[in-house]
Amino acid sequence: MNATGYKILEDFDGKYREFEITSVREKDALSIMRWRNAQIDALRQRDPLTEEQQLRYFREVLLPTFPMERPPMVILAYLKQDKLIGYGGLVHLDWEAKRGEVSFLLDPSRIEDKQSYGREFGNFLILLKHLAFNHLELNRVQTEAYGNRPWHVQTIEANGFRPEGVLRQHVWKGDQWVDAHLHACLRKEFEKNGF
Repeated sequence: MNATGYKILEDFDGKYREFEITSVREKDALSIMRWRNAQIDALRQRDPLTEEQQLRYFREVLLPTFPMERPPMVILAYLKQDKLIGYGGLVHLDWEAKRGEVSFLLDPSRIEDKQSYGREFGNFLILLKHLAFNHLELNRVQTEAYGNRPWHVQTIEANGFRPEGVLRQHVWKGDQWVDAHLHACLRKEFEKNGF
């Protein structure tokens, strides 16, 4: 992969406390694959990924977006003290409507302690909103989170995202129907609240 990452992030400072967001790197691909496979019930993904599928996705889907002025997604490595602890970004970017959807997944070993999870996800959201509103000049950032992870939904709400609705029994995860919770944060709310 291109070592320089996304052109659109060239002058972006993605650091906050001991955390940093930066362009996803090729060396992150297999860790991300393992995390996705381990947390499939939190994702839209239905089947486990293979190494071949993951590496092909990085080469054929992600890499071509790096030089774009307006990429359809911005996928980020999430680092704590320079160590990869998660990944995410903005997907389904609509540059005309100035909106995107939050994507986020933390290393499964960091999910056990829900307070720590809330802090780490919260810091990611602070960085991502800074990127979305101050750097990319978006107007709206939205989320869709499944109700089988209530701590995840609580963190979204605690970080300035307003509930916009619930899609009842929207997905089948594990052995049950699960609601999808929709939230959004607008640029004016970010500017007013400062986070």
